[in-house]
This record gives sequence, structure tokens and C-alpha cells, in this order.
Amino acid sequence: MSVTTVNQLTESEVRQGWRLLFDGKTTKGWHVYQKPDAASAWQAKDGTLSVDMKTSGVQHGDLATDQEFENYELKFDWKTTSDGNSGVFINVKEKPEYLMAWQTGPEYQLLGQEHIDYAKVSKRSGCLYGYSPQLTETSVRQPGDWNQSVIKQVNGVVEFYLNGNLTASVDLHSEQWQQWVSQSNFKDFPEFGIATRGKIVLQEWSSPVSFRNIKIREL
Repeated sequence: MSVTTVNQLTESEVRQGWRLLFDGKTTKGWHVYQKPDAASAWQAKDGTLSVDMKTSGVQHGDLATDQEFENYELKFDWKTTSDGNSGVFINVKEKPEYLMAWQTGPEYQLLGQEHIDYAKVSKRSGCLYGYSPQLTETSVRQPGDWNQSVIKQVNGVVEFYLNGNLTASVDLHSEQWQQWVSQSNFKDFPEFGIATRGKIVLQEWSSPVSFRNIKIREL
């Protein structure tokens, strides 16, 4: 992908209804989760949206969209370190009683292959965190290289793709999903995985992570 096409829409994408969630230059349309007026540690620089825990003098935390979404297709490029750990949460409800985005929003896991959690097959990149192993075994690219991810949600049916492969699928209305939640660490959060509309949230965790080409079309 040439530099000139990063964070831009093609004519075909425009016709299909895609729009940018990241303009490549600013954090417009985003805010630190639960701290909308804070100066964010997330930086728009050189066409990427990045965060590093080592940055001081700014507000650290997950980065949430200002807008809520329901039925949509989201695509984005991302990269992290070899032992990096991050994620993208969907259907997040930004309420005062939920201090963290993961308390309401299921997570598309982003994980470097040298991270200790990589040994847990339901926590690899492209998984719906903790729910099941990748449906199609897919490796992340070398550190420094960009991965391509897609999240699609239609009427509560969610699909995750990593580098062109379907890696997770779940119906949030299904008994199977509800049963899994009831037996998971999320059972103590009554609104976890319930909503099919909410904010999209990029996770800041223990390692640097970068995003670009964040695009969405509502379905």
C-alpha cells in the first residue's frame, strides 16, 4: 500500500458508503473513555493513531468513538510489538458505573505472538477474547508490519476477520453466547455482551499499538 492511499477512501469505497473514522492527522471523533475533555495520550502522527504507556503529562486510557454504531462493517490496519497486547471493543456503553470499556464490550483481540497469553488459543489475535480459538488459524505479521482486520455486525451477529480469514463468529442473542458469559469472568457485569449498539473502543494496555486506515460503513 502506497503512502498516498493511507487514510483515504477510494472511489469504490465512497460509492459503497465507507467513511473514515480516523483522518490521519487528528483524533477528531475520538476521546479517552470516561474522560472526554482530557488531553489524550493517543497521538495522530505520520498517518497513524498510536499510544505508548511511556508518554507522560497526558491522560492514558482506552480511546472511544464519540458516536455509537449498530449494524456496520469496520476495517482497520494495526501493528504492535512482538509481545504486544491490545484490542478493539464493540458495543461499548459508556456509563459512569462502568470504569472500563471491557466491562460492557466484547473484544477483538490484538496480540503479539511472543506474548505470554499467546499459548491460550482463545486469546490470540482475531479471537473474540476468551470465547473460542480462531475459526481459521491465522498468524499475525512480523513486528513492524501492518495487519488487516475486519469487524462486521448485523442484527447482533458478529464476525471477526484477520488478514483475510474469518477468525470468530457469534450471535449475541444466542443461548450459547449467554451461557458462555454466565460462566466467564464477565458474569459480574450485567451489561456485558448484551447491547448490539454502542461505541467502538481502542484499547491501551501494556504495550505500544498503532492503527491506521480505520474505515466504517453502516449496513
